[in-house]
Formats: sequence, structure tokens, C-alpha cells
Amino acid sequence: MPRPPNYNAIGLMSGTSMDGVDVALLTTDGHAISAFGPSQTFPYDSATREMLASVLGVGARNERVVEAERKMTERHADAVDAFLSAHAIDPSSVDVIGFHGHTIMHAPEAGRTLQIGDGGLLARMTGIDVVADFRSADVAAGGEGAPLAPLYHAALASGIERPLAVLNIGGVANVTWIGADEASIMAFDTGPGNALIDDWVAEKTGRNMDVDGALARSGMPDGTVIDSILRDPFFARRPPKSLDRDTFSRLAHDHLSGMSASDGAATLTALSAMAVALAGGFLPASPEKWLVCGGGRRNPVMMAALEQALDAPVVPVETMGWDGDALEAQAFAFLAVRSLRGLPLSLPGTTGVPRPVCGGVLFRRP
Repeated sequence: MPRPPNYNAIGLMSGTSMDGVDVALLTTDGHAISAFGPSQTFPYDSATREMLASVLGVGARNERVVEAERKMTERHADAVDAFLSAHAIDPSSVDVIGFHGHTIMHAPEAGRTLQIGDGGLLARMTGIDVVADFRSADVAAGGEGAPLAPLYHAALASGIERPLAVLNIGGVANVTWIGADEASIMAFDTGPGNALIDDWVAEKTGRNMDVDGALARSGMPDGTVIDSILRDPFFARRPPKSLDRDTFSRLAHDHLSGMSASDGAATLTALSAMAVALAGGFLPASPEKWLVCGGGRRNPVMMAALEQALDAPVVPVETMGWDGDALEAQAFAFLAVRSLRGLPLSLPGTTGVPRPVCGGVLFRRP
């Protein structure tokens, strides 16, 4: 039986932390990874971050959202062009771009999710086929539409001792539990990741994030506040489940009112870690280790809190030779190829969809 073809795919990711566009090149047949290409992050300027923040939570394509979508797509096209130039990659050697876009609203309980990003425009600007709109088919079929990286995590984890947990701490945190085979995958959002911390630090200090957890380290977490927030029904709800970036923004703001900048950062950091620990109670078996990707792995206060809360080894994905900065972008390169081949992007255990569902919309280059 002939082996399925390999594709050279670029993945693009603009995460809930709103820090920039991650670009990564991957060679894959949609099952296994044949080669890892280069990766690079192109940071957003303050105007782009403000533009994205201004449309968060907007659930309709009004004039402001359409304009933001156009500008976002142009930023992604610029990133692709700069990436190809920086790494001397011939555009004709790239088969497809996986374009996630940027999530501005996620309400699966209402059957709605919205990522801004014009796949047709990106295909025209780059001259490369684009797969976009990865989440809509899953939500339309009754799934949560998130998380979508678990099948890529499972491909990466081939040959690693299991059960294993891959914890992504971006703006929202999510976990992938990987058992003995592809059917033994469970994934869901655990709760806040970095978004609440980033917003708090921006409000109190004007900085974009708590670099190295320095602010949190100088503060004292408030256990009463943490316990109160963790009583929200989300944390007791069995998976599958997913969150919007700002689901807990108002609740956290109300509870932290009057708190110092350092104590608030310490409280929110501990909250994210404790939410992961609660999520661990839903896993079918205790992981041998927790592999952490996303920006949270760079926060030593967060990592120490996780190790204490989970009572298990908690290590960055780099210890396995993975690239934690590129992993989400790589995942959408992988999913773009799966979409081209008609393979599922989500499973009942990853999003709660009733059956394995393919997704993505193909936009051909001119």
C-alpha cells in the first residue's frame, strides 16, 4: 500500500495573549511529522494589540470587525513573507498555510465561535493555498471547538512513556491527556492561563506581562479569593469544556479590587495553577509527567506552583526536544494537512463532538 504524501505546511497562530504571529514550517502526511522546519515569532506593535483588544467579545462581523480582520490578515501575510525571506524558503515549495486567525469570541454553549482572518485574502497575498476556519465545523456538529492541538500533541508524543499530559498555558490554559493509543486522548480547557495576569499587570504597571513572574514572586496569593473564584461552576463541570479568553475577567477584577499589584499577580498565578490541579481530577489516570508549552512555561513562579499543586514532574516541552514557542503554529500546519486529506481534526474525547469531525475551509491561491 503506497504511503500517503508528505506536505510542506506553514502554520500561523495568533494566540489569546495577543503578543504576535507565530510562524512555523512542518513536513507531514497528517499522521506523523517527517521534518521540523524553522519557526519565528513576529511581535505585534501596540496599535495592533489595541485593535485586537477593541474587538474582543464582539460576536458579529460589523464594520469594525471587518476592518480588524483585514488588518490582521495583512499582518499575517507580512509575517509569511518575512519568514520565507529570512529562511530562504521558495514560496513554491510550500503546499499549504494553516491560518488559525485570531479568536475574538468563543461561546460554544451558544453554538458560536468567531476567529477573524480572511483566508481568501491571505491566499491572494501569499500566492499559497490556505486552510482557515478550523473551529466552525466542530461547533456546528455540537463540539466545543477547542482545544484543537491534541492530535498534534499525540503525534509528537509517539514513543514517549504514557499516560502523559501536555499543558498549554497561553491566555487560556488547556490540557491534553494521552493514553496508550490515538483513541485514548482527552482534552479540555482547565481555566485561566496568562490572560488574567497579563491584563492585571497592564492595568497596574503598564507592562504587557509579568516577566519571569517577578511581580508575583514579590506578592502573596490570597487563598480566600482563589477559593471563591474556583467555586465557579465551570471548574466542577466535567469535560469537554472550553473558555473564552475573558470568561473570568469580570469575576477576577471584582475579587482583586483594592489588592496591590504584586498580591494580585501572585493570586492570579496561583489561581491558574490550582485550576490545573482541579482539572487533573478529571483525567482517566495520573500522568507520568506534565509537559508545559505556551508562555506560562517561561514563568518560574507559575511552574513552581504547578509542580506543588500537581505533585508530579512538571517540565517545559523543550526537555523532550519540542519547541514550545512554535508548537501551536506547528499544530495548525499539521491540522491544515489533515484537513486537505479529509482526516478528523477533533474527536469526542477532545472537544465533545459526537463523532470525529474534519474541518477547515480551503482557499486556493490565484
